[in-house]
Amino acid sequence: MSAIVTRNDCQPPEARADRAAARRAFGPNHRWKVLGIGVAANAGFSATFSGIPATAVAMRQAYHLDNASLGLALGLLGLGVALSELPWGMLTDRWGDRRVLLTGLGATAAWLLSMALLVVPTRSVVPGVTLLSASLLVAGLLGGSVNGSSGRAIMGWFGEGERGFAMSIRQTAVPLGGGLGALVLPSLALALGFTAVFGLLAAVSFISAYFTWRWLHEPPVGSGGHAAAAASGPAPLRNIEVWRISSAIGLLCFPQVAVLTFASVFLHDFAGMGTWVTSASLATVQTGAMVMRVWSGRFTDRHRNRRLFLRFCSALSTFAFLALWLLVIGAAAIPALVPLLPLMVVVAGISVSAWHGVAYTELATLAGAGHVGTALSLANSFVFIGFCLVPITIPWLLVVFAWPGVWLAAAICAAVAFPIFLRPA
Repeated sequence: MSAIVTRNDCQPPEARADRAAARRAFGPNHRWKVLGIGVAANAGFSATFSGIPATAVAMRQAYHLDNASLGLALGLLGLGVALSELPWGMLTDRWGDRRVLLTGLGATAAWLLSMALLVVPTRSVVPGVTLLSASLLVAGLLGGSVNGSSGRAIMGWFGEGERGFAMSIRQTAVPLGGGLGALVLPSLALALGFTAVFGLLAAVSFISAYFTWRWLHEPPVGSGGHAAAAASGPAPLRNIEVWRISSAIGLLCFPQVAVLTFASVFLHDFAGMGTWVTSASLATVQTGAMVMRVWSGRFTDRHRNRRLFLRFCSALSTFAFLALWLLVIGAAAIPALVPLLPLMVVVAGISVSAWHGVAYTELATLAGAGHVGTALSLANSFVFIGFCLVPITIPWLLVVFAWPGVWLAAAICAAVAFPIFLRPA
């Protein structure tokens, strides 16, 4: 039998004393506060990396960008997260959840505040694409701290029978923050400019940092957390199955990123929709994704069928984007089909956003308790490679294949992810 290893086994007396203090200070229901911190931290950063792309039309106008420059700026936001996720995750496994999350949230808030003061268009000066892109890159580098540290905290405070549900609730923070960002930030950018946009996002990160400082601590021994299957297996970076699941997560995020970053441009330029329709469509995608993530976490906890559910989501996403591809072709010839485009964007967007909590729980269980931060950050590195490459690639796909080519490429990515989720022998 393989031994069950926890991250408490090899810690110094000071760490054990901290855990004893935590046990005295916090009751068993404190885990829900920790989950709330994870939700708040991820929602705040999601409002940044999903909400800023929702302002794409306003950003293109305010910063005097073309589609290629816009894609570069938005892509570098994703690149920053992709480059920093793994180092932040490894640091989390060494330093602990609290230190990394406090450091990352505080630094992100300070940087966004500096952007609100220095990297915004004024009547006399419009920041160039280089300054804007570099600023978004740094925002991504700092924000990459959130995922692995909050995920490790939740896996520590929740037992096996609740982890899928808890992680899925945490993953609702991504569409929650993105939906609120898509609903609020475009109108805020048009009414008050990007000073208000970056300032609001900085305030959200500061608030999350405060609650992290107040409530996030190591779980007490015997809380039901820490233990995970495969803890005695190879480290995540030497575990081929961890790499397989991480790469599939990244692939399945490519079509999701296409929706988050360029659906507003698609609905504005191709379908002729206004700001209200584009914002409402993206907010609906995020709301639907939240509901599906919570349901899927509870469903797979009960039935222990995470791999089967992930394969189902891959297949459903493939068919949804194929349907969107065909509808775009049809709408070019039959204008009466145009009003159906926002609805199809919503269906495809929800289909490709429903599985995150299940996938991250499966990945964390594979990695083992002592390596949760590293494994989750490895997966998010693949995810944010998508956030980097997709916005940069879409303008070139538009030049060569127009919008049908964009949505067909999204369907192909979802189809390629399907066989990777097959259960290993």
